[in-house]
Amino acid sequence: MTSLDGTSDAIRVAVSTVIFSVRSGTDGDRLMLPLVRRTREPYLGSWALPGGWLDPDEDLDAAASRTLAETTALKPSYLEQLYTFGDVDRSPARAISIVYWALLRSDLVDAHRAAAGAPENVEWFDVDAMPTLAFDHNRIAEYALWRLRNKVGYSWIGAGLLPDEFTLTELREVYETVLGRRLDPSNFRRLLEGSDELVPTESFRTGKHRPARLFRVASDD
Repeated sequence: MTSLDGTSDAIRVAVSTVIFSVRSGTDGDRLMLPLVRRTREPYLGSWALPGGWLDPDEDLDAAASRTLAETTALKPSYLEQLYTFGDVDRSPARAISIVYWALLRSDLVDAHRAAAGAPENVEWFDVDAMPTLAFDHNRIAEYALWRLRNKVGYSWIGAGLLPDEFTLTELREVYETVLGRRLDPSNFRRLLEGSDELVPTESFRTGKHRPARLFRVASDD
């Protein structure tokens, strides 16, 4: 659309994704997210959330998956629309960003990137130690983190950060990593007793300690 003075006032629609995963480090497991270093203006050289423009004939969910794969070579295990950010001054060019938040299983981070060839301008950052990002992406990332931490308080969505089968200890440790605080093991186990979402399997994890039963998330079928 063009205004009376001949300038363009078209509003473009972008799709961005905040994708979380648990990565292991020398100081323990950390909740992290990937950022992309911008290769063009505006904000050339700055870190930003992965994303891109919405194609005219593309569904939103498909656009979120496509742009995430193109910019980071990652395929999430959980994807949900978060919010639409459309402040007038959020971008030099008038743009609305439809934002998704996603989870990626810890055992698939390196596998996805190796298979697809990870871009060199992608780096993982601790959610509590992010740099200054382009546009309003710090605000977006903080909102997505709040949403994740809020949702793990009443659901088992944190299992999306684990392999298909996991022990209750592994699930509790993931929740502790997401929330940034310790949880009482006994209280956590009691919360599981009345849940229909977690299904015990016939398999066990063996190691130095006594065998631990493996669980999975109940399917929607």
